[in-house]
Amino acid sequence: MLAGTAIYAFGIHFFLIPNQFMEGGLTGIALLLNYTLDIPPSYTTLILNIPLFYVGWRYFGGRTMLYTVVCTIALSVFLWLMERCIRLGWIVPFQTEHDFFLATLYAGVTIGTGLGLVFRFGGTTGGVDIIARIVNKKRGLSMGQIILMIDVLVIGSSYFYIAGEMILYTLVMVFISSRIIDFIQEGAYAAKAFTIITDHPEEISKKIGQELDRGATLFHAKGSYTKQAKEVVYCVVYRNEVRRMRILVRAIDPRAFMIVHDVQDVMGEGFKPE
Repeated sequence: MLAGTAIYAFGIHFFLIPNQFMEGGLTGIALLLNYTLDIPPSYTTLILNIPLFYVGWRYFGGRTMLYTVVCTIALSVFLWLMERCIRLGWIVPFQTEHDFFLATLYAGVTIGTGLGLVFRFGGTTGGVDIIARIVNKKRGLSMGQIILMIDVLVIGSSYFYIAGEMILYTLVMVFISSRIIDFIQEGAYAAKAFTIITDHPEEISKKIGQELDRGATLFHAKGSYTKQAKEVVYCVVYRNEVRRMRILVRAIDPRAFMIVHDVQDVMGEGFKPE
């Protein structure tokens, strides 16, 4: 989580501020105050988050909220350190007058990586992150989607203070960062699920266990047209096992009907523990 806040602070000072990009949530408000009143975001980020600590404590409990307080303070500290390093000339921010798309791309990856690490290990950086975790807990929406929606509203309100072109680049940056957040939270354990409709379910499931060392589940089903009873094979494998799985099934039943699904998280034997 500390590594995530450090990466996030780096992205703000190295990519966002020098190119006058915006951000969503309370960090976006802190950036607006920096652009209009020249107030360092290291101070406003912490001050604006204090009222939300109580809300987070009620919903997430002491341990999670402790992580939030630590991450919020750490973010302010890392922002302050970045400000000092830039002032002393130890770090030269990436400022461009022509290739804003390159700055947008790297800003999105950096911001998304920092926030994704923080979220992955149970923390937040305060502000919209607290709201996103509450909605995620109550409604089941991904945090990346929630943050994207809120950020669009906050960034849109900055139209009178920031050049319109920069707002459009910012929206692209926020979209990229939301995808990176979801990938770091869920994509690291991405797998593929096979639903196989075949006349040889027992043979295929046995071969899966022998060659891939994977378990399979058999479901009873009936064809809507033929009305014939069949057994459907369901199995989850890692992405690097997909090709072997296809070859294995085709070798036994060339007429098998296979559906391959994306799986974001797998817990249990052969995969990550809960």
